Amino acid sequence: MKKVLFFLLGLSVLVGCKEAPMVKPPKKPIERAVMIAIYYDLALLEASKYQMYSKSDYEKVGAKEFVFKKYKIDSLQFVENNKFYAASIEDYKNMFAEVEKRLQDKSNTLDTLIKRQQAAKHKRIIKRKHSNALKVVK
Repeated sequence: MKKVLFFLLGLSVLVGCKEAPMVKPPKKPIERAVMIAIYYDLALLEASKYQMYSKSDYEKVGAKEFVFKKYKIDSLQFVENNKFYAASIEDYKNMFAEVEKRLQDKSNTLDTLIKRQQAAKHKRIIKRKHSNALKVVK
């Protein structure tokens, strides 16, 4: 009886210690760089949602459908690939770190452009005031 009990206990330990099954590769794989681009576009569109006047405007755009059409994928293909990449948490973190870096680079570029526009506008205002002052003096 003890031998049977130890056998069952040993069998349960062996079966219980089995590695978790790996996530199957998707039927239609999307390259890592393309997935990063998809995440980037989705992040931009998600952020733009908060700049629109109403939620109905955002829904009219069909952001996800737009991205899927742009990359010629469907929602199922996206979900399968997302699940596949998420199975490796470190790589998944690295992918989103790249997305974050791209977003930060874009933000820095836009900030620079805005500052240049503001500086140019400020120069035009000063020039206008200066020319108006000269007209008054004459």
